[in-house]
Amino acid sequence: MDDTIRQMLIEKNENLIRMVIDRAKRDFPEDIAIIGLTGSFNTGDFHEKSDLDLIIINNTDRGWGISSCFILGDVGYDLYCTPWETRIEAAANLESAMVSHLIDLQILYCAKPEYMEKFNSFKQRALDTLAKPIGRECIERAKQHIDLAKQEYANTLLSEDPGTVRYASCEVVYNLVNALTHLNNTYLKRGIKRYLEETKEYRFIPENYEHNYMAVIEAKTVDEIRSASFRLLKSMNDLHHRMDKEFSVQPLPTFDNLRGTYEELWCNYRNKVIESAELNDKSYAFHAAMGAQNFVDEMTKSIGTKKMDLMQYFDADDLYLFKDKFLQAMDDYLDEYNKAGRKVERYDLFEQLYDQYMKL
Repeated sequence: MDDTIRQMLIEKNENLIRMVIDRAKRDFPEDIAIIGLTGSFNTGDFHEKSDLDLIIINNTDRGWGISSCFILGDVGYDLYCTPWETRIEAAANLESAMVSHLIDLQILYCAKPEYMEKFNSFKQRALDTLAKPIGRECIERAKQHIDLAKQEYANTLLSEDPGTVRYASCEVVYNLVNALTHLNNTYLKRGIKRYLEETKEYRFIPENYEHNYMAVIEAKTVDEIRSASFRLLKSMNDLHHRMDKEFSVQPLPTFDNLRGTYEELWCNYRNKVIESAELNDKSYAFHAAMGAQNFVDEMTKSIGTKKMDLMQYFDADDLYLFKDKFLQAMDDYLDEYNKAGRKVERYDLFEQLYDQYMKL
């Protein structure tokens, strides 16, 4: 792009910016708080057909009236509002792919000083989170996107329509890109045309990341799309597991955090597992087993109890095997209580329970 064209683009944008600010001042003095520049014209990575990306933060629903979508020459423009309570809040919590719209925003107009203070408080919240070392918090954010990618991968398997499968694979890639930014506790600083270029330079990336990423895009058939999506998803999932073990501080069971958990395991699953085995009720046993596995997994994750793989013992033709293994697991869980010096809340008589409960 030569300097003449570049200057023409800059002047056109300046005119558009003045137009929007003038409208905000005239028609929405109390409704529009801040107008800022983001996107390629903020980063300098623009071309002749780039549109103008403005962030217009509105205080009220009336402020939506400034929104407009139009074509000027042969370039389309979409002026839209960004409410504090939704998009700005999400960016501050790193729950949006548009964190750069908050952190890197070039402020062009601010109606009142208090709006700038409010904006900076949101921005600082995001910066404070990003300044933390890689740990459980960002790894959990990454997992949310990996889980979404898993759902979309399932969608590649549930249709034979090439367009539907292709679109689901796009969602797989998009969510894994976002997962990768969280695993590296950073954010996407540039637009979609730089996603691969930006993320492949991160410190932590899956094995064969660029190859697997491009394989999804270059896949021709439904089977190829599914296979490529799976490889990229599995590589990201493996990276997540490795980083979770390396960087997440694992909790430890204590006297306080164990309270009531053995009793809850007994209450919700013990008699169900025993009864379903004695009745030889395969469906009942199956769902009871699932619930028990979910409970012990949650305890491992939240308070650091010993990991227990109960479902490996589930056999619909031998429900007593699962029952025996489950009861052994309950004994193992009781050992956690013993190590922490906690006693099980168990009573033989109602009067004993009543006396103890009413003391609390």
